[in-house]
Amino acid sequence: MKYYSTNGKAPIADLQKAVVKGLAEDRGLYMPERIKPLPKEFFDTIETKSFQEIAYTVADAFFGEDVEAEALKSIVYDTLSFDCPVVKVKENIYTLELFHGPTLAFKDVGARFMARLLQYFIRRSSAGCCTTATNQQVNVLVATSGDTGSAVANGFLGVEGIHVYVLYPKGKVSKIQESQFTTLGRNITAIEVDGVFDDCQALVKSAFMDEELNRHMKLTSANSINVARFLPQAFYYFNAYARMKALGKADQMVMCVPSGNFGNICSALFGHEMGLPIKRFIAANNANDIFYKYLQTGKYEPKASVQTLANAMDVGDPSNFARIYDLYGKSHERITALISGATYNDEQIRETMRQCYTETGYILDPHGACGYRALQEGLKDGEVGVFCETAHPAKFKETVDSIISGDVEIPERLAAFMRGQKQSVEMTKEFEDFKRFLMSR
Repeated sequence: MKYYSTNGKAPIADLQKAVVKGLAEDRGLYMPERIKPLPKEFFDTIETKSFQEIAYTVADAFFGEDVEAEALKSIVYDTLSFDCPVVKVKENIYTLELFHGPTLAFKDVGARFMARLLQYFIRRSSAGCCTTATNQQVNVLVATSGDTGSAVANGFLGVEGIHVYVLYPKGKVSKIQESQFTTLGRNITAIEVDGVFDDCQALVKSAFMDEELNRHMKLTSANSINVARFLPQAFYYFNAYARMKALGKADQMVMCVPSGNFGNICSALFGHEMGLPIKRFIAANNANDIFYKYLQTGKYEPKASVQTLANAMDVGDPSNFARIYDLYGKSHERITALISGATYNDEQIRETMRQCYTETGYILDPHGACGYRALQEGLKDGEVGVFCETAHPAKFKETVDSIISGDVEIPERLAAFMRGQKQSVEMTKEFEDFKRFLMSR
């Protein structure tokens, strides 16, 4: 499979280059030249298959031309050592629980898959060549507004030949989230940036474009701009469809995805292009409503992000909009025919969390609350909605407890992170300071 840049000015790349480089030379995002449809027979019997079996079939369509079958199967099965179940919340509204992985967030799937695929390429290169350039350490740069950092850091922890730098906005992620990537040490370095998420993301993108820095060290990204991070997230949408089909509720299925950098919903749309029979999609935003406004007006106007309760969605210029725009031929009409939007402020998020807990007993995290409310307000007669619960509510314990007047239990694996000692490097949002730091490594 070959990959082209959304900006259309970079050389065509193979999968290994797309994964190792992360971002194309023209600052565009890599896209596969074609999307393989899956056969009707696969969907006819999908409800009889396990999550891992489903995921391997999808992974083979994406990556099978570039990764040996047994290696790919091992990567998929090792990645998915946990389930992503569908749980009923109320009549005709279900949640796809994506918080059963090691860091209790949906990004565990993409991060674990990417770590294993990148290690596969490193080992294959090392076996085929013993030059210094080939064996040079790969440095992963990742900007996080919350859960990406912990998922990537833990997915790559201890992986030989790879060092991870996690950039996060100072004071704008929860203490529990922060503890998951600042207490690890080893091959993980946490960088506390005096700015917002968009500043962190800008530092990462600028690093990729700096020739001197790239001569000094081999860089890649583990944000959803990397094809190996966002494409595997399609796995759990196929699984959601399978589980809903087993319940006899998949014919008019609507998928609602809380959206920040738009990698998650983008992977779902790729699945749809492969034949996944989801009727339509809803992108649920917090107060950062850039995509919502694009749907209404046809104009994409990024702006500085604002801080909200649903902090992992605090993105003012979502990178993966470029992929969605490209996927549908830059047609506003085609995009709005399949995707609708919703946007909620903090008070609406609080109200939704309280209401859901009072009426159903189900505890939402602030991001899932946006998805749940969008389905409550947007489902049509005969439709069944599934929203993504993207992180365990305990990751936002203080916020959730105060809203529902409860006491969310902290799972032991989360408590273990909180007992660790914070290790982080303070950084300004100026690229020259960040570059100077990396050049000293």
